[in-house]
Amino acid sequence: MIIVVEGISAAGKTTWCRQYAAQYLIKESYPEKRPDRHADPSEAARLWTEWNAKRWADAIAMERAKGVAICDTDPLKLHFIWALWQVGEAPEADWLAQLEFTRAAVGDRRLGFADRYLFKTIDPLFALQQRDRDTARPRSNFGLHLRLHNSLVRWYQTIAKVMPERLVWGLPGMLPPIEMTANPRRYDLPLFDRFIGLLPGPSGREP
Repeated sequence: MIIVVEGISAAGKTTWCRQYAAQYLIKESYPEKRPDRHADPSEAARLWTEWNAKRWADAIAMERAKGVAICDTDPLKLHFIWALWQVGEAPEADWLAQLEFTRAAVGDRRLGFADRYLFKTIDPLFALQQRDRDTARPRSNFGLHLRLHNSLVRWYQTIAKVMPERLVWGLPGMLPPIEMTANPRRYDLPLFDRFIGLLPGPSGREP
């Protein structure tokens, strides 16, 4: 079973993961040198997809070893470039480039849908307070993350439309019961395409 824990920066997802799932945790991580989508959008999309596939492979390995993997942020992570496009921080071409690479990775079973999504919504003012209390972690892009919150919520609302049984709003006070049978639709391309087709357009316009 693979469980994804999501929410914007300072929503409390990392704290929850450390408290309830440290032994199963796939940490949020980034390449040492982050791809520059402004210099080469297509290559950046490819490299980010490869990094996301690496995190998915780590989750699969953890699942095989311990029965469950808890991912601090979704390895699929296609939501990030989509949300940037939504708020005008990335052109549509960047979104479409990463969508193409990600779809191919799902088809190759190198990325997929999780078995459960735990999503923590948060009031922006409370998120600011959380950030100010957590002096151990730099959050240089925090303002951008606040702007992305509504788009991130819409992404997972759309997940709930196609897989309602797999979305939990909020972070429970314990690790969810472990299911011994993985999601049979992890790599379901028709489901992936249906999900993408249901996503709102820029500024929340329905497709």
